[in-house]
Amino acid sequence: MKIAFRVMLIGLMAIFLVSCGSYYKVTEPSSDKVYYTKKIKSKKQGAVVFTDETSGSDVTLQNSEVTKIDKKEFKAATVQPKQE
Repeated sequence: MKIAFRVMLIGLMAIFLVSCGSYYKVTEPSSDKVYYTKKIKSKKQGAVVFTDETSGSDVTLQNSEVTKIDKKEFKAATVQPKQE
């Protein structure tokens, strides 16, 4: 009984951790342009590929600075102003 409870607890914790997700701020040093994304793919020679959450554009950068940020900062940076 205790083993089944522990297995169930570990499974629930794993689901929780996966659902939390990660948030990133990507800066291009040469222009200081900042992008925000939830998923980054690394390519050969150090390039990164991601979808910018603000514009929806697919971006590839050869030189970048990637910083992991919290959900609150991500949401504040990617909120779209309401159209009237």
